[in-house]
Amino acid sequence: MHIHDLIGIGFGPSNIALAVAFEEKGGKNTPQDVLFIERQRGFAWHPDMMLDDTHMQISFLKDLVTPRNPKSHYTFLNYLHAKNRLQDFINLQTFFPSRHEFNDYLGWVASHFEDRCVYGEGVVEVHPEVRGGDVKLLRVCSEDENGNRHERLTRSLVVSVGGAPNIPPCFAGLSSDRRVFHSSHFLTELAGQNDPRRIAVVGAGQSAAEVFLDLHNRAGTEVDLITRTWAFKPSDDSPFVNEIFNPEYTDHVFNNSTGQREALLQEYKSTNYSAPDLDLIQKIYDIFYQQKVTGEQRHLFRRRHEVTQAQSTEDGIRLDIRNLDDGATDTATYDAVVLATGYRRDMHRTLLDPLMTYLGGFSVDRYYRLQTPENFEPAIFLQGCCEPTHGLSDTLLSILASRTDEIRDALERQEAAEAGAPVTMAANRRVATL
Repeated sequence: MHIHDLIGIGFGPSNIALAVAFEEKGGKNTPQDVLFIERQRGFAWHPDMMLDDTHMQISFLKDLVTPRNPKSHYTFLNYLHAKNRLQDFINLQTFFPSRHEFNDYLGWVASHFEDRCVYGEGVVEVHPEVRGGDVKLLRVCSEDENGNRHERLTRSLVVSVGGAPNIPPCFAGLSSDRRVFHSSHFLTELAGQNDPRRIAVVGAGQSAAEVFLDLHNRAGTEVDLITRTWAFKPSDDSPFVNEIFNPEYTDHVFNNSTGQREALLQEYKSTNYSAPDLDLIQKIYDIFYQQKVTGEQRHLFRRRHEVTQAQSTEDGIRLDIRNLDDGATDTATYDAVVLATGYRRDMHRTLLDPLMTYLGGFSVDRYYRLQTPENFEPAIFLQGCCEPTHGLSDTLLSILASRTDEIRDALERQEAAEAGAPVTMAANRRVATL
């Protein structure tokens, strides 16, 4: 069976940035035979949240490559030039392109690497290939849309699978009811509904705000916005706070002890979680204010409330909703419920479960490599699931360029070591547990 130098699981922004790094900085010790496996039929980045009038929350300068190589062919600015829109974009006088445009940019970059990506296959598990008592290779097992199984061997692996929808426990029993769905499936699931009129949106972050505004703009809808918090809190994007998304801050977080890392995550959590843009908050506030002006209550803001129980009925989804201030509970029935409740970052553990004997506590080094015993030769890197050890930027676009550069360098050092060449090791070889 053919042996790849590297297989990347997923072909979203993280692994696209890695493909660019390989191409632009490839040396004799850089993996040459690289393959990415993507479960979607083609490139798509949060397709069910491509809502009208939604914009990026980070500067276009934090694209896949600019912080590492501003001269790259794959910068957002060069994309605009290639699409004959550079001058028009300059006239917008903004650092924040629409989400539609940034998605198109990502797809444009991905199109340059189609010969290195297999679409339409979902990786289901990774097994050790043991030879002479040592794990020499990894067997990556995937399935296509027709249920056919595919197996490939690789010397190294990069896992970049993104997040899985976080479903609150009270909704766990309704997984088969299409009237309850996560915001990551919003447009598709809403289109499959039978003209829903009364809708609940659960959550207080950017996705909840965007979904609420989208539903408000659909004639005839009545939306209850259910949040545990009293008020929407805007994301803090002030300059000093934004420095936590600089690559050097990753060193600061990683080199702290476990307890201190947790404190740092909590201190700046409002930069990324339950923190919509201020302009969205102002729009939502105006909607509820205009209801007071007209006296027509189309939407309801159930602040300081939480859903304690959800039940599927013929009439709709019945929710028990508890007031967190006085403990009182009332019941409401909705045609549909949208869960804007964030994501879990543990899918890598499921994929790598057959390797658990070798992975122990999933400890990673500063360069995102899982620590393994001496008899385990393949390198496994994680992208987007190291927030506890590497900081809040780990799940964001902000550090893609620097992170993929670090992973590429780590792979090059490994290849050089295996070839018996002198290796210059970088600093920060400490290990932390996820």
